[in-house]
Amino acid sequence: MPASRIVPERDHLRRAVAWLAEQGAWTPELIEQACQRFDLSPLDEEFLLRESRRPRGPDRPKAG
Repeated sequence: MPASRIVPERDHLRRAVAWLAEQGAWTPELIEQACQRFDLSPLDEEFLLRESRRPRGPDRPKAG
């Protein structure tokens, strides 16, 4: 069994989001780095890029 399958698939995305939150503003370059670091799929990358462009409310920090 490949090591990437030991961790449930969505845990990689969850960890990437937590890491991005620690980094501050989400830039496309930072998202690409997170995708490589946490072995995310192209669909996960698209999701993160869409989330980085979503308008934020006053209680949510701007993501990029």
